[in-house]
Order: sequence, then structure tokens, then C-alpha cells
Amino acid sequence: MTQQEDRCRLVLVVPDGDDAEALAAKLEAALSGGDIASVIVPQYGSDEQVFQKRAELLVPLIQDGGSAALIAGDSRIAGRVKADGLHLEAVADLAEAMEKFAPKMIVGAGGAPDRHRALEVGEARPDYIFFGKLDGDIKPEANPKSLALAEWWASMIEIPCVVMAGTDGASVVSVAETGAEFVAVREAVFSHPEGPAEAVRQINSLLDEKAPRFTD
Repeated sequence: MTQQEDRCRLVLVVPDGDDAEALAAKLEAALSGGDIASVIVPQYGSDEQVFQKRAELLVPLIQDGGSAALIAGDSRIAGRVKADGLHLEAVADLAEAMEKFAPKMIVGAGGAPDRHRALEVGEARPDYIFFGKLDGDIKPEANPKSLALAEWWASMIEIPCVVMAGTDGASVVSVAETGAEFVAVREAVFSHPEGPAEAVRQINSLLDEKAPRFTD
């Protein structure tokens, strides 16, 4: 999850779905649409076997598309499918995961609904902190609480932050304005009426035009 661009970059969150092949086709289209730093693959309600098969299908697509593939929650599956990283929601698991997997794998963390918890996450020095929920894009705009946390964090802490955007692709601009290094999108890309590739093109164009530039 390197910061190659000089502005906020996209992180895709794969949506839920029983049809892994259809999901793979949508993901491949999204990856063809432009710059994507990484893709998080959540387990949702799937059992381990189903999740591993889905991950086995999606991880190579993500990596071939030039993005980092991150598995949410299950370190064993992340290892088996040779993912680039692991996304955790439980703060209690983070220190152990950092010790075991960093720096050979990216280790990022969510589960930070307030400043106190965010600072606890920060103590473990993950590669990034995620504000919002992986399935938290339930409104057109980003969650105001997540935006406020990101603005506070970005002004104080060097660890990069990722913020979940809303279902409207234009919501990435308010995320970028907080100073966040990454903006996560799910429905804004995978449910876009013009398709995932066009959604990624449009969102990157918006960020090129409106996102603040980082300075060294």
C-alpha cells in the first residue's frame, strides 16, 4: 500500500456475492479503469472453504492488475493464497499480527470508531488505519464521524489512513479533503450504472481535479 501518487488514492473493497465468477469479472473491469492502490477482500458471512476459493480466484487478478491484494480477517487464508497483506478489525489481534507478518506482508487495521481506539491501534504501528466499516457505504456521502476522525488523524499521525466513502463516487472528494492518503470505495464502483471500469475512471478523474496534493 505505497503512496505513489501525490494525492489520495483508491482502495477497492470487494462486495459480497455468491457468484464468484461474476464478482471476478466486475473486479477485473474495475482494475482496468485506472489507478487502484489495493483491493480488500472481506469474508462477509462465507465459511472458510468458500472464502478461500473466492480469494484464490480474486487475489491473482488483483496482483496482475498491479494492486496489492489484502485479505480481511483470516491470516491463514491470506498466507495460503499468497496475498500481499492482511486487514484486521480486532485491535487485540493487531500486535500479534504485526509481530508475525510485518514487514513481509502489509498489515492494516480497522475497528477504530473513536479517537481513543484509534490511538490504541496506532500503538501497534500498522501499515494503515481504516476509518469506517468495510460495508459501511450505506449512504451517498461518507460517514461524517469517519471524516472527522481522518482529519484529526492525518493532522497528527504519520501512519496512513483509509476512509470509507459513500455510494456516490463524488464522496471521495470530501475524504481527500481530510488529508487521508487513501479512500475506500465499494458500491460506488461495483454498482455504478456505467460499470466498474468507468466508475474507477471517473473517480480518479475527480481526485486528479479536486484532491489536495501532498508535499514531502
